[in-house]
Amino acid sequence: MTDRKILALSGSLRADSHNTALLRAAQKFNAGMDIEIYDQLREIPPYDMDLDTPALRPAIVQELRERITAADGLLIATPEFNYSIPGVLKNALDWVSTDWTKAEGLPLLRKPIAIMGAAPTQFGSVRAQLALRQVFVWTESDVVVKPEVIAFRSHERFDEDGNLIDETTIGLLTGLLAALATKIDRNADSR
Repeated sequence: MTDRKILALSGSLRADSHNTALLRAAQKFNAGMDIEIYDQLREIPPYDMDLDTPALRPAIVQELRERITAADGLLIATPEFNYSIPGVLKNALDWVSTDWTKAEGLPLLRKPIAIMGAAPTQFGSVRAQLALRQVFVWTESDVVVKPEVIAFRSHERFDEDGNLIDETTIGLLTGLLAALATKIDRNADSR
């Protein structure tokens, strides 16, 4: 199957983010998937349950929900902030994890998801990825368990132009994408 549509989210807003660079590397080593990087995370307003209905939800949030629903899978690259995921990423996930009307459906329910991350520290994004996995337990998403892509000391894994050059990380990334493709195909076969 080669028409798998993946929506990719970077938890970093930085222009030179290694997490966004990981997503660009995923586009290069795409394992037969069409990977689109979502670039509007900055525009999503703080979660407000009073507005979280189809009639009141901000248009940017509704669009993200629709894009996730339409995607075959998600690919998320997260940095680690204070031993957890960045607030902007958690905020976006809060907006797409609900269905208070019980009529819309849950965009993340059983959605195949792959997680990876880059950070300049020795420990990388290990704790952030664990925190993100907890979020997806609640949403009953189908998260890839292995391989884990933890680009620690990330400044050593990319060149000056933001290209992933570390062969070990490239191998893990291609393995993660293959595992995501397998989950997507199994999900499609079970329908």
